[in-house]
Amino acid sequence: QVQLVESGGGWVQSGGSLRLSCAVSGGDFSGSAMDWYRQTPARQREWVALSTKTGTALYSDAVEGRFTISRDNAKNILYLQMDSLKPEDTATYFCKIFQNMRDYWGQGTQVTVTS
Repeated sequence: QVQLVESGGGWVQSGGSLRLSCAVSGGDFSGSAMDWYRQTPARQREWVALSTKTGTALYSDAVEGRFTISRDNAKNILYLQMDSLKPEDTATYFCKIFQNMRDYWGQGTQVTVTS
């Protein structure tokens, strides 16, 4: 059973930083690309960043230059370092892995950025 658990969300003022973590169990973490997504009640789930299995990173235009995705294959943990946060970054953040011909998602962690 593949399980993903996000943590690290919270409240932060505009311009501040947070680091999210996604702990993965039961899957082939080191052999898989992983993504971060975010969602608000008003918007569809939005792709944020991708880490390939070798650590190559891709970002959405909205977060490029401010967020950094990374992974620790020894610990099976995916990270998202979020700097220069803006109120529009407020959302629930989810990590995702594709395994066994399907997507697995965590339960999400809430990030709230106040102006």
